[in-house]
Amino acid sequence: MYPDITPQPTSMGAGLSAAQAETEARRIIDDAYRPTAYRDDTPVPARGDAPPVAQPGRPPMSQGATDASVLMLAGGTATAMVGGTAAVLMYVSQFADPLVCGLVFGAPTALVLALARLAQRARPAPDIHHHYEGPVHQDQRNVHTTTRGVWAKTNNHQ
Repeated sequence: MYPDITPQPTSMGAGLSAAQAETEARRIIDDAYRPTAYRDDTPVPARGDAPPVAQPGRPPMSQGATDASVLMLAGGTATAMVGGTAAVLMYVSQFADPLVCGLVFGAPTALVLALARLAQRARPAPDIHHHYEGPVHQDQRNVHTTTRGVWAKTNNHQ
């Protein structure tokens, strides 16, 4: 298993026995193959020449896309929980009417959707501020665009 090691004389003048030599050889080999770990705690510079590297997990995306994906995941989870609850209720009772369960479990969803639509409409329009230097002519027109038909024909009206 381990290479045969002949006893070496120590600095004190006495040699190692075969058992001591084997134990020492085993210790040296175990120390050589022991995994090591190192953590570099030096602060990372704020800027550098290396381009950013995508990390494992979700791909890099904008903050709006991240918010939308989290919202979709939460909505999917909530929908699965409501549907699972309705399915378990119908299975356990063996008497539950699917129409009544649909109304009872669908009402909160419809209420949340209606409140979300109301909150979206109640949001005020953002203020737009322009800062110019020198003479500026500003022309703001409203253009109404209509596109209809299989072969699209666009009409722009002012």
